[in-house]
Amino acid sequence: MPRAWKSPVTLRDTAPTPAAEQQVLPFAESVPPVKPLSVAPTQVKRLWFCICLPNLPLEACRETASYERVLRATSVGRETASYERVLRATSVGRETASYRGLAIVEEQHGIHRVLQADAAATAAGIMPGQSANAALALLPALRLEERSPVREQQVLEALATWLERFSSFVSIAGKNVLLLEIAGSLRLFGGLPSLRRQVSQGLAAQGFSAAMAIAPTPLAATWLARAGRRSCIRAEENLGPALRKLPLACLDWPAGQRESLAGMGITNIGDCLRLPREGFARRFGSQRLLELDRALGHLPDPRDSWRAPERFCADYEMLEEQSDRELLLPVCRELLLAHEQFLLARQLGTQRLCFSFFHLKSTATELRLGSAFADRSTDRWFDLLKIRFESVRLQEAVIAVRLQSGLSQPLQAETARLCFDTKAGNERRRYSIAQLAERLVARIGGGAVNALTMVAEHRPEYAWKVQNPLSDGSNSTLNTRDGIKRPLWMLPEPALLPADSGYPLHKGCRLTLLEGPERLETGWWDEQGISRDYYTAINGAGIRLWVFRNRQRTPNWYLHGIFG
Repeated sequence: MPRAWKSPVTLRDTAPTPAAEQQVLPFAESVPPVKPLSVAPTQVKRLWFCICLPNLPLEACRETASYERVLRATSVGRETASYERVLRATSVGRETASYRGLAIVEEQHGIHRVLQADAAATAAGIMPGQSANAALALLPALRLEERSPVREQQVLEALATWLERFSSFVSIAGKNVLLLEIAGSLRLFGGLPSLRRQVSQGLAAQGFSAAMAIAPTPLAATWLARAGRRSCIRAEENLGPALRKLPLACLDWPAGQRESLAGMGITNIGDCLRLPREGFARRFGSQRLLELDRALGHLPDPRDSWRAPERFCADYEMLEEQSDRELLLPVCRELLLAHEQFLLARQLGTQRLCFSFFHLKSTATELRLGSAFADRSTDRWFDLLKIRFESVRLQEAVIAVRLQSGLSQPLQAETARLCFDTKAGNERRRYSIAQLAERLVARIGGGAVNALTMVAEHRPEYAWKVQNPLSDGSNSTLNTRDGIKRPLWMLPEPALLPADSGYPLHKGCRLTLLEGPERLETGWWDEQGISRDYYTAINGAGIRLWVFRNRQRTPNWYLHGIFG
């Protein structure tokens, strides 16, 4: 039975756009002539990681591909009340004890034929293409399951949700293909080999066999993965030699077109590229020619981004009717574990939960839980569930359980607490940051303990001040304008940067300007007036810097802050 996410359809984002083009604005006429920043837009290099799951119909149907795998795929790693123990407790595990081998069948022209078979079935002589009756004749204890595209899609979406930990852009590119844009994730995960190893180990731990490939274009990565080539191509100029040798079987083209090409002696992509373009497009359609150009990087190839649902909703379908409350509680806890990880990935909490217990004949029994403040802790919600569950009357046996969360809201995190030994030395007491500040002020005086607060001032060096940590903090909640970005680390004084042909240099490397300019021209009423154009820049090591250029006096470049 399928056990997976069932959530409303959500909007998907389009492919990420390149970085903003650098802008060049004229400076004052009194400024000496300087070579303008007329540079080409920053070209963002994309790198696509393709994961092809050739055995998805089989792996989505196995017992190991059940609800527990889907929970693990959504970052649930705890082993409390695991699904196997629930199966054993409900005696459902007896169903699989009499089977030897598993085969997925699909109806073809009115006959059920084997699509995929596991190792035990293959050892008995069962091969894809055989009829179901022939497979049972070879192995009477064989378990036959009809292919379920819905179940495969559910598992694919669960894997896409799991892969969001490695990239902010995940795309479902086919019935068994997932794509990740990983150019921005390499430094975070320690480089390309480390990232590939973590993805591979995570898929293997969940029981999936995958063919993986990396290339600068999504189509090239997909074709390489389908061909079983464990390739890693980082430069577009290397795409042509790698793709030319791929067989036509790795292309998602209609079988009739591939047969026509084979009849012409065209057996690989290189043969297709050698054909006249106009004749190829006229005979096989311009869409196939566009795909070849996109795979080689000659044309853009935008993709839709997968986004997990914003509100949690998960079902657990029982393999048989269950009325024992003690066995329903572990099922509810598994759903709460998935719910906690769902909120943890988004740094959210909720104050309302609703459990629905479905019955075969009567209407579902609902159990609603509420909290005084937003929370995501499984233990907290499970304690409330056990208390309420004692008074709930189930009309009949349960066939499925659903958990739905209420409106999510930002989670109010608590400050960390510090441990201190008492004078006796036998007891350790914990104090929050606020309590520690109170005790320090009481011991050494308010003049020795300070906190920072914002000031309504455009000049960055004057936009903050110190204050007593025990003050009411009425000036510490000033709102900043939307879209205004400020670095976490500000230099005490702006540092002069050398320049090369009008470009700022940092540690000998030319900076790349990403955003700007943001013009600050203020303070004319006192002797500390400024007239500056601020930019967000990035150096050769990938560090984001906040730099500015004077619009008055000498047009020098200065470093003012570093983004965290």
